[in-house]
Parts: sequence; C-alpha cells; structure tokens
Amino acid sequence: MKSRILQAFIEETQENGIKFTMDDLARRIGISKRTLYEHFSSKLAILETIIDATLYDFDKRSREIIGNETITLQEKIRQTISMMPEHNDFYDERILSQLKRYYPEQWNQVTKRLNEWDELKILLEEGMKEGIIKEQNVNVLMKVIISAINTTLEQKFFSDQMTSVKQATEDITEILLHGLIIKNRNDTG
Repeated sequence: MKSRILQAFIEETQENGIKFTMDDLARRIGISKRTLYEHFSSKLAILETIIDATLYDFDKRSREIIGNETITLQEKIRQTISMMPEHNDFYDERILSQLKRYYPEQWNQVTKRLNEWDELKILLEEGMKEGIIKEQNVNVLMKVIISAINTTLEQKFFSDQMTSVKQATEDITEILLHGLIIKNRNDTG
C-alpha cells in the first residue's frame, strides 16, 4: 500500500503541483483518508519518504557501482553519471520550484544533493591518476557534469522531444565521455 501511496503522490504532484490535499490523494488511490493516515501521518511525511528513498537509493547504487570489481574504472564512471535514482520522475524544475516555496527545508536537502557528487569526483580523480581521464580542474569538470545531468530536470523539454529522461541521461553521458568531434584516424593529436 505504501508504494501505491508514494506513486499516487508523484502522479498527483506531476498533474497538479505540490499544492493538493490528503483528500485529493486518497481519492486518487480510491481509499479513505483514514486509511491514508494509517500509513503516513501527513503529506510532508510522504514527501520526505520519497526524498529519503531517492537519496538512499542513489547512495546505495553509487556504492554498488564503485565496489563492483568486475567492471573497469571507465565503466564505473559511465554508470555513475548515467544512474537514474528511484522516483526520478518526481523531480523536475516545476516541482523543485514549488518545493522551494512551500517546503524550503526539503528543497535545501534535494538541491544540496543535486549539486554534490562525491562518489563521482573520487572516480574522476582516480581516472586522472590512471590516465584514462584528461588531467584538468576536477571541480570545473564536476560542475560541467552536474549541470549537464541536471538539465534532465527539464522533463517537459525531453518529453516534447519524445525522449525519455533515461535516454537523455545516457545521451548526455555519451557526449560528456566521448565528446563531439570524431577523431580522424590519421590525426595524431
């Protein structure tokens, strides 16, 4: 039931924004408000559950990728950049704007994590040491990668382009890792 409530919360938010009532949510699921309150004490509790689940999933999956001894460092970097956390469909620019206005504490928590990525930074630094990543300012590189990946928060743009956020993330990762220019086979530089 809890997962159904979380999914309904995400759907309600996507359709109507963050300003809806528990009555609206109960009606969407087809349960009584009392049943809803048996699982979650408030709308804020549901929101925090979604945020916590997303952040936990992101951290867990990052650790699994980094700890996977069967894949190369380059593949670890690729998988980390293109990783899609649970409930990713909840996060878009409109929802983040509403979070900032109505739930500033939760907005701070989410935006802080959207702009930090310690696991990736460690992998990039390791890649530079091993010579598979060009030596450069890792903080600037992190800013570029995070900014590029955060463009997927513009879900309407990708939807209008008939591209899923997952596909957009994979395309962005490919561009970041392999660039734009096709090397000439005779090019030595």
